[in-house]
Amino acid sequence: MASSSSAPTTPSPSFTARIPLPPSGDSPPNVESNSALVPIHIVTTASQLPAEFLEPSPQDQFIIGFDCEGEDLCRTGALCLIQLAFPDAIYLVDAIEGGEALIKACKPALESNFITKVIHDCKRDSEALYFQFDIKLNNVMDTQIAYALIDEQEGKRKRDDNISFVDLLADLRFCGSIYIVCLHPGISYDEKEEVRVLLRQDPKFWRYRPFSERMVRTATDDVRFLLYVYHRMMVNLNERSLWHLAVRGALYCRCFCVNNNDYADWPSLPPIPVFFFFLLDTLKVDGNDLEEEILSVVDIPRGMMGRVIGRRGATILTIKEGCNAEIVIGGSKGPPDKVFIIGPVKQVLKAAALIRGRIIDI
Repeated sequence: MASSSSAPTTPSPSFTARIPLPPSGDSPPNVESNSALVPIHIVTTASQLPAEFLEPSPQDQFIIGFDCEGEDLCRTGALCLIQLAFPDAIYLVDAIEGGEALIKACKPALESNFITKVIHDCKRDSEALYFQFDIKLNNVMDTQIAYALIDEQEGKRKRDDNISFVDLLADLRFCGSIYIVCLHPGISYDEKEEVRVLLRQDPKFWRYRPFSERMVRTATDDVRFLLYVYHRMMVNLNERSLWHLAVRGALYCRCFCVNNNDYADWPSLPPIPVFFFFLLDTLKVDGNDLEEEILSVVDIPRGMMGRVIGRRGATILTIKEGCNAEIVIGGSKGPPDKVFIIGPVKQVLKAAALIRGRIIDI
């Protein structure tokens, strides 16, 4: 899938980056053979984007790395930038300069089943796109979900928290040494932490224009490894996990996008594949057959969230350990007074009962 074939009217780029190539064999990482130097395009008009992205087609399906940046990114925090990683170029879509028209031009691609968006933790990005631009993010491959599924396949104990993107890149199974090989000269893991601190000190970091070299580098680093990680992860997922990856990705996309019609305007969830029913003997995990997965939202009376969370998070951690479901709380960004539960129906109902029990207890 080559985005350059559409010849978008993009000015000559001032920045370049190395994108790691999909792994082949067991050869050690090498800058020249394991990566490609690609241009970074700063996009302010839709005509600068590849035509196959603007007009998705079932005859031209492809995969991109995807991320969003903003000022306190959520339903109310301003979306400032969308990053798109193609195999031959990176596009930084400037929501500040390009405005609503540019982001709306991306809507068909972001909602399309024909373009797979590889992202790490889609929840806040999806929330911002939905409430600010009426975009229902669809067909994502969430590397945070994939990481948990692979750990589950390998029989590892479930983590108390979700893997961060930096920790994922450091994992030798999925990136590790190639991350070091493709780093910008002089960049380190420490710089990503420095930027994280800077964002806390200056929430308007992504609003500033023109883009500084650090802004371009930081935005690029959040997407340029995603296609490589995608290929490394997909070969490690069995058929059962691939279905979980698809359905949980869809549920994570709508997680914080609470509305009054029970998500009726969102795309349908991926059903349990028919052929799975003929393979139940080989698809059993811990004696349980495949079960429909859902998203449930538990409303918490005002002032009662403390009972659900507990001192230093002890109560919510106990609830998580008591059920096989993902429990998400909006925190300072909201939505307030709500707990989101994602997982198999029985486990979601169990988690919801445990949470409601904390509300009425004592």
